[in-house]
This record gives sequence, structure tokens and C-alpha cells, in this order.
Amino acid sequence: MTAHHSAHPHNHARTLARRVRALREARGWTRERLAKETGITANTLARLESGGAIQPGFFTVGTIAEALEVSLDELFQETKAPPGLWSAGYEGRDIDSFVSSLLDSHIDVVADVRLTPISRKKGFSKTRLDHALAEAGIEYTHLRSLGNPKDNRAPFWDGRLDVGRARFRGVLQAEKAQSDLGHLAQRARRSRVAVLCFEKDESRCHRQVVLEAVRRQAAVSVIPLA
Repeated sequence: MTAHHSAHPHNHARTLARRVRALREARGWTRERLAKETGITANTLARLESGGAIQPGFFTVGTIAEALEVSLDELFQETKAPPGLWSAGYEGRDIDSFVSSLLDSHIDVVADVRLTPISRKKGFSKTRLDHALAEAGIEYTHLRSLGNPKDNRAPFWDGRLDVGRARFRGVLQAEKAQSDLGHLAQRARRSRVAVLCFEKDESRCHRQVVLEAVRRQAAVSVIPLA
């Protein structure tokens, strides 16, 4: 397995997590069945399949490969999930469940489109969020140019959504905003990108306008984060 140790350990764990789950499900096995076949506890397998175990032991990995009847190389082959855009509002979520949702959707990068990335919700201010995502092997980027100005928030809060969206489309005409939209579209063509803001209901958030603009450029689908 020497070829795999040079990879980022979190990416390494995520690759292994995806492959074990996919191979297990392809055989029609429950996690409990794999636990029985390997002698590894179901809790340990659950952590491994979530990508939480950064570097599982050599013998653990070997036992799993043997039970699934694949080589170690096959176990570490990355199955690239198709690219696209996800709409992510963290309202009503805690940081652990939010990161778990990102991992379940195999998100590669979170694009934060809050004008000011601070939050009273624990874990969602820029520094802590960046740290939590890095721990999960997910890239974080803050795109201030795609944030909604303070003087355009009232229309989204009081239901004048068409007014808010029209004003925000004007904001997006700025040179920096257009540049960031272009970069975001490029990423969405080759990676799985979650566009982040606070509101759970995308229709009451300016990120819907961002997502529409990026979707048109990238020609990819937009999926709500589960």
C-alpha cells in the first residue's frame, strides 16, 4: 500500500470509505454481515465507512479486502462521483450533522457566499468552519463578492423576493463577482460543489440567484443538500 501513503490522509480515508460501502452494498450485504465476515465490530465499520478513521490498520484493511474478495489496490481505487452543485443552508443544523451531510453527498468543496462569514451558531464562523471541513478532507472557500449586501436583506426577510433577487442580480454584474462566478462554474464542471449560506429555504436566500447563474454557465444540476 506504499503508493497510497503519499495521499492526503483524509482523502485516503474518504476513498476507502466510499469503496468499502460501495463494494459491500454491491454484494447485498448489511454492515452487520460484513462485521460477521471480518470479525470487525459494526461500530468500527461504521466509522470507517464515514471516513472518520483517518488511517485504519493494515490488518483491518486486509481483512476487509479478503471478505469482499478484492485486492488492496482495488479497495483503494477512487470511484469519481459525478460533478455538480449543491444548495446548502445550515439553519437548524449543528456542525457535526452538517459535515456528515457533506460527506454523504461526497462534496469536494464548500463555497461560502455569506458577505460576512460569522455566525452565532457554534462551528459556522469562518475559521472554525474551515477547520471542521479540513478535518473531513473538504476544501473551503469564502467568496465575499457573491454575498448579499446588508441593504438588500429586508426583501428576502419580508417576502419581497422578486425585488431582492433583482437587486442582487445587479450586484453580480460587478467584475469581481463575475470572475468568481466563472471560477465557481469551472469547479462545478469537475467537482462536487456546495454553495453555503444560512437559510434552510433556498427560495428565501440570495444563494438561489448564485446557483442559477453558476448552473447556467456550468450546465450541471443543482441538488438540495440532504
